[in-house]
Amino acid sequence: MTTPKIAILALVLTASGAWAEAGNPGAHFVENWDLNEDGAVSLEEATERRSDIFYTFDADENGVLDAEEHDQFDEARATDMKENGMGHGKGKGNPANGMKRDVTDANGDGQVSREEFMAAVPAWYAGIDRNGDGTVTVDDFGRN
Repeated sequence: MTTPKIAILALVLTASGAWAEAGNPGAHFVENWDLNEDGAVSLEEATERRSDIFYTFDADENGVLDAEEHDQFDEARATDMKENGMGHGKGKGNPANGMKRDVTDANGDGQVSREEFMAAVPAWYAGIDRNGDGTVTVDDFGRN
């Protein structure tokens, strides 16, 4: 995996363990997904960032993450989670989990089209928006 891909992923995937330890779980996520810097991530902002992630890993730019590209994406996501103290990241509220292949490969063909990846955004976003107010803030993170 190239360094730029890891850097992009580190900016957009998970809530940082350091922020969590400081009592601000989710702050890293909000900081990096909140494009207009209003302290909340809208569905539109989340959709734009998800699109950025897809294009980052679609190396051959054919609109599909094939098995190799998705393996690289999974590896980068796992590395980022480990480096940010997220462990295995199995928690329902972990934003990275909504980008797993088994979540985004709607037709089960082992490849994830851009359409499949993006169609998963609303449910993924709703899962992060724990209080259901239509925006994601640091209040949506923390203990279940």
